[in-house]
Formats: sequence, structure tokens, C-alpha cells
Amino acid sequence: MRKYIYFFCAFVFLSSLTFFGCKDKSEVEVKNDSEEWVSIFNGKDLEGWNIKIAGEDVGINYNNTFRVDSGMLRVVYDDYTSWDNKFGHIFYKTPYSYYKLKFDHKFNGSQLPGAQEWADRNSGIMVHSQSPESMSLEQQFPISLEMQLLVARDTKLRPTGNICTPGTLVHMGDTLRRDHCINSSSVTFQEGEWIHGEIEVYGDSLVRHIINGVTVLEFTNPLVGGGFVDPNASWAEGFITDSLTWIEKQDTKLGSGYIALQAESQALDFKNIEFLNLEGCMDPKAKNYKSYFVKHNESLCQY
Repeated sequence: MRKYIYFFCAFVFLSSLTFFGCKDKSEVEVKNDSEEWVSIFNGKDLEGWNIKIAGEDVGINYNNTFRVDSGMLRVVYDDYTSWDNKFGHIFYKTPYSYYKLKFDHKFNGSQLPGAQEWADRNSGIMVHSQSPESMSLEQQFPISLEMQLLVARDTKLRPTGNICTPGTLVHMGDTLRRDHCINSSSVTFQEGEWIHGEIEVYGDSLVRHIINGVTVLEFTNPLVGGGFVDPNASWAEGFITDSLTWIEKQDTKLGSGYIALQAESQALDFKNIEFLNLEGCMDPKAKNYKSYFVKHNESLCQY
């Protein structure tokens, strides 16, 4: 009888270790290795974001273009009386190099009258962008890699998740592409439809565009250069006053920068903007090791 009592007590003791947090080491490691996505838009205000609109100083939200409503970051033009080429971008505060970004977006209503026809039902997410502070006063687009967002216009079929290259160049396979915009393989979506987008960014090596879970485009080896919107267009045509700085950077690798949401005359909403950093401590002995990191940063390791 004593033997059974002994085994029963031992079982209760071991069970209590698990109950009070003494779990198997492998189980703890799996839990600690889960992806740590963070929301970079809090749904309440524009904290952490900075605005640059053409013709305005950094931080000026001209005519309340960018606003927060019902948990959405909205691009709205109901306070405008005319367009006046007020191309705008709202930048997240921190530059990054290796990461994943996901977001939902929806196009709303008609384009602001007087704006360029090509901007109708057209917007984008800029990655590896220059900072808003480094842009010229009248500059309409930052030097960046744009994931172009489109929906159907009239009866025209238009893929989304394309790549446009203001002041940049990309490779598709082994080919250096000099066209300003390159279409993806996505289907055409309709105005008013929520669309889920993702971008995977791996420094200066690879960028991948994903729409509703389907990879629709990827490119490699992004560079500074190619003129502003095409090889024959001068940087001055983009209202860039420090064009010599960018000319000197011609063909240099573009591997980091800011994330920015675009406003170019078409109302739209963004929500569920989430970020996963892929740069961190890759030492398995560190407390903050993650197996999904792809870029090691020793300075971030915690022991």
C-alpha cells in the first residue's frame, strides 16, 4: 500500500511542476519562436507616422488628407476644392531592411476632379523609401519601390500588386528592367472590395508582392537610378532639387528605407497594417532568438 501511495505522490508532484510553469524545454522553445507581428497603426490616431505632401512642409496634413476614422487610416479628399498636384505620402517613423508587411485596403468613390487620369483608382505602398525630411518641397514621389495598388476602371482589366520605380531600377530574373511600371499576375479587383496585400522585403536581394494570399510578382537586386520615372526623364522633372545627390548614387544597391502609404487623388482606406521584423538575433543561445529571422543583428541579442 505504501508503494502505491509513494507513486501517487510522485505523480501529483510532477503534475504540479507542469501546472506551475515547469514545462518541457522544447515546448517553451516552440512558444518563444512564434512570429511576433506588431501593429504599426493603432487605429486611433496617426502616432508614429509623418506626412509629406507636395508643396507643403513635412508634417503638414494639407486639407486633412490623411485621417483616422472607425479604426481605418483613410485618404480623403472632401476638404479639397481643386487637386493642384498635391501628391502625398504618410511615412512610418522607422526605416527597415528585412521584414514582412501586411495590410487591407479598399478604394472608395470617384477620383478628385482635375487630377491626372492615370491616377484614377490608383495608389500604392512605398518601400525602401527615402525619408520625408530628405524630399524636396515640390517633390511628388519619394525615391522608392512602389507596390502599385489598382482596381478596375470602366471595363478595363487592371492587375494590382504591380511594381513602379520612382528613381529606382529592379531586376526580373537576370534582366535589368527600365520600364517604370511592371504588371503583376493578379486578377482584377473591383472598387469597394477589401483586398489583402502583403510585401516581403529581403534587403537589397528580393522583394515579393502577395495579393489575397497569392504571390503575384517578385523582383531582385533593386538599385537607385534610371532617371526619375524613366531613363530619359531627368530628376528635375520629379521636382527634385538635389538631383546631383541621386545621380551620384546611380546603380548603387537599395537595401533599406521607410514604408509609406500613398495619396494621389483617389480616396481609399487602409486597416490591419501589421509588421514582422526579419532582422534580429540569430544566436540560438540568446533569449530573443527567432528561427524566422533572416538577417543577424548581434547588437540585439539578449542573454
